[in-house]
Amino acid sequence: MSTPEFTAAEYQERADKVGVWDVNVRSYRLRDKYLCEVDNVSPGATIARAEGETREEAERLALDKASRRLDRTRRHD
Repeated sequence: MSTPEFTAAEYQERADKVGVWDVNVRSYRLRDKYLCEVDNVSPGATIARAEGETREEAERLALDKASRRLDRTRRHD
């Protein structure tokens, strides 16, 4: 059972692009910080996670990390 102090709030999910890759960006507030997770749409594996004082900071850090990682990934079309 979760207590209110450990309950995620202000949950948001959106689709985005990092380079040529389609990604999902999920962010939420947990207590006094924001957490963000970026995953590739299919199969949905987590690429990057980050936390910040604001949603914008957490998303920027996670997307920057995802961009660096995806830049090193080869794509076979």
